[in-house]
Amino acid sequence: MRFKCIIVEDEIPAQTILKKYISKIESLELIGSFQTALAANEFLKNNVINVMFLDINLPDISGMDFIRTLHQSPMIIMTTAYASYAAESYEETAIKDYLVKPFSFERFLKAINKIGTTTNNEIETITENHIFLNVDKTQHRINYNEILYIESDRNYVTLVTKKGKLTYIASLKEWLDKLPKNVFLQVHKSYIINCNEINKLLSNTVFLENEKIPIGRVYKRKLLEQLSLK
Repeated sequence: MRFKCIIVEDEIPAQTILKKYISKIESLELIGSFQTALAANEFLKNNVINVMFLDINLPDISGMDFIRTLHQSPMIIMTTAYASYAAESYEETAIKDYLVKPFSFERFLKAINKIGTTTNNEIETITENHIFLNVDKTQHRINYNEILYIESDRNYVTLVTKKGKLTYIASLKEWLDKLPKNVFLQVHKSYIINCNEINKLLSNTVFLENEKIPIGRVYKRKLLEQLSLK
């Protein structure tokens, strides 16, 4: 699998080294590079990533403080000029490793290999009416007809079924590409619903069992057409 990643580093030479190392790893895809946490935060509002290379010492807000502002965090590899920060960094569960500048490509590769062994959430097996989803090292069988809706929150999605919920790193687009299009429909920038589970529509809200899902203005027409209500 390929991991989408970003760099948050205010020193250009350090950015350059990270870009060079990332380009050597086939499983890494660099989709953004930022000099401040605030700029990265704006990017994360509309983009899904798997890995963040994050400097501890940044302008405006430190890397450690930035992590604590994230509702759900991607996997993080910290970069720092001070080895003394390592103990503090490991208190954050999203942090998989830290790199003390200057670091070699060998040390960088060791950090990347840690990522590869700590998650494999996006590997899945699809059949005609169900999917096996690997989350937290457990294969979950998800029957399509048991899915109520899928909610997106930054870099994560929550799959809500009649049996419970699963949250993991992914995007709504990935689900749109794999779900039966005659049953599932995106009704909001953050929601995909199972149209067979709709109980009622009220203005800009759709009801699924005891759940209320907002309908985005640009999605409403397509929903009405799919339900043959327009």
